[in-house]
Amino acid sequence: MMKGFIQRYHQPQNLLLAMAFIMPLVFSVWMVLLNNFVVEKAAFTGKEIGILQSLREVPGFLAFTAVYLLLFIKEQKLALLSLGVTAVGVAITGFFPSAFGLYITTVIMSVGFHYFETVNQSLTLQWVDKDNTPHFMGKLLSAKSGASLVAFSSVWLLMEYFTWSYQATYALFGIVALLMTILLAMSFQQFSAPTEQSKKLVLKKKYWLFYALTFFSGARRQIFVVFAGFLMVEKFGYSVADISALFLINYVFNWLFAPSIGKIIGKVGERKTLLFEYVGLILLFISYGLVDTGYLAAILYVVDHLLFALAIAIKTYFQKIAEPQDIAASAGVSFSINHIAAVVIPALLGVVWLTNPSWVFFVGAGFAACSLTLSLLIPDKPNQGVEWRFKHRRKEA
Repeated sequence: MMKGFIQRYHQPQNLLLAMAFIMPLVFSVWMVLLNNFVVEKAAFTGKEIGILQSLREVPGFLAFTAVYLLLFIKEQKLALLSLGVTAVGVAITGFFPSAFGLYITTVIMSVGFHYFETVNQSLTLQWVDKDNTPHFMGKLLSAKSGASLVAFSSVWLLMEYFTWSYQATYALFGIVALLMTILLAMSFQQFSAPTEQSKKLVLKKKYWLFYALTFFSGARRQIFVVFAGFLMVEKFGYSVADISALFLINYVFNWLFAPSIGKIIGKVGERKTLLFEYVGLILLFISYGLVDTGYLAAILYVVDHLLFALAIAIKTYFQKIAEPQDIAASAGVSFSINHIAAVVIPALLGVVWLTNPSWVFFVGAGFAACSLTLSLLIPDKPNQGVEWRFKHRRKEA
């Protein structure tokens, strides 16, 4: 009986779920404290936060280099190592409350975060079969949301009622995440991939629609990640407790509904899912630009976060059209494409923010409109050889 339990426990899906819990546990603390920390301790304006966020995305732009690391280290070990680096970066953040210090610690954290996300996406698409991927990704999102709930509620409790410092809070969660990562590395065996992965860069013409969707997703997402939270603090005066409460609401919804979202994507398909998401995002970004009350902004923030869960459909679309041996290399390339705009946009729009914050969100609506146009080209049933609708029609003709 014990042997059967151990065999069920030592499954690659369980390792994915465990890592999916640890990463948001530590990253969520970094994220929820950031805007208040940089304003209160380092006197940041929109310009400095834009520079910091652009620097944070540089490792994401370089994520394609992960394929070269796979020449020397297995993907599973690289994922765990990257998770550990992230934890260290977060743990030391509070000790450097200056612009230069925050730039350095952010880059350290980001190197671990982006290599982990790249390799973790690759392992998920390799270890989980296509029919179960949407549902499993929903479970992953639910696990991430559960971890974020723990993180945000703990931050709220520690800083609101026990008056912990930023330094102590960052250090606590960084160290806990590092210890949990070491435990995972000691507990799970090395799992093999079903298909030997290519160890060179993969950039193929037939994946162009996936690349384009990924590019605009990264550009649009950066505006939400960087400036929506900053809007709450700078324009509406949200405190750490307020931001934590808002994040808690977000992740309660994700924790409850993410598995169902995965099932819905599996039933209605990627095309309809993404069309719904992008129409919603266009309306949301326009509303962000016009909002003048903190309560309405908070509602927009929660709805925005829920819609983002639908982006799972881009990954499941790629899994259906990709050749199995391309997944690992393509994961790095897609992350780099996702971050091309992310490296430039925060700094540029940080300057725009100083002139008129509303313009930043109107730009986001434009990016969402581009994504909407591209999503019209996704086939109803994507597959290898049927990567986009025009190609499908031409083949039938």
